Amino acid sequence: MPAASRGGPGVFSRGRDERRTVRVAGRTTGAAGSDAGGRTSLGARAREEVRQRIVDRRYPMGARLVEREVAEELRMSRVPVREALRALVAEGLLELLPHSGVRVRSLERTDVRHLYEVWEPLAVQASRLAARRIAGCAPGEPEPEGLGALRACLERAESAAVETEGTREVAAHTAFHEEIVALGGNPLLARMMEQLSWQLQLVFGMRAEPAHMRAQHRDIYRHIAAGDEEPAAASTLIHVRDSRAVALRSLFGDA
Repeated sequence: MPAASRGGPGVFSRGRDERRTVRVAGRTTGAAGSDAGGRTSLGARAREEVRQRIVDRRYPMGARLVEREVAEELRMSRVPVREALRALVAEGLLELLPHSGVRVRSLERTDVRHLYEVWEPLAVQASRLAARRIAGCAPGEPEPEGLGALRACLERAESAAVETEGTREVAAHTAFHEEIVALGGNPLLARMMEQLSWQLQLVFGMRAEPAHMRAQHRDIYRHIAAGDEEPAAASTLIHVRDSRAVALRSLFGDA
């Protein structure tokens, strides 16, 4: 794989001695396009596919990704896969190896702490803005569409928890926080949160979701739906800090 400049700082530190190679045997279908537009579309799809495999740990931390093998798994040519791997280096999910190739970044304790330091104020403000928007609705006005989407995410997460489908629950919890941002209607905040989304989903997927944190999601929703800004913000702050503590305890044994 041709060398590419190192991407912007991600939340993941460089892996240490892990040099495992992922030997892929894929099941994803697709055919490579021949024109520039097709390559761009395939590059985006390849990025999503590889990103999802990192999040659900089919590509574990420290694993070396071989461009040719990833292309075979995705049933694409190597060009869109090369574009996807470069983009994921920039996102901080992959890192360049010294001579050639890439590997999945490994999480360190400081990486998790830095991620939560950024996410906490953004998540709190997102809940505040979402509640403010609900509070601003005129009496008798239909509820914003985003509130229904938020409720649907909560229901999907609870259904997945009952069925012990961890991957689906993690995706629903991530979507829940994304829908809060969307409901708040601040595009700058949305762009900032988008940069954290997959990194958060990776961390969420590496620790169990305690029952009390599921209840916190319901509290957050209840305060937003009632248009109560400060209770929504306060419940979100508690939730994010509990999430941080659970992540550090699950990943590193922190007390």
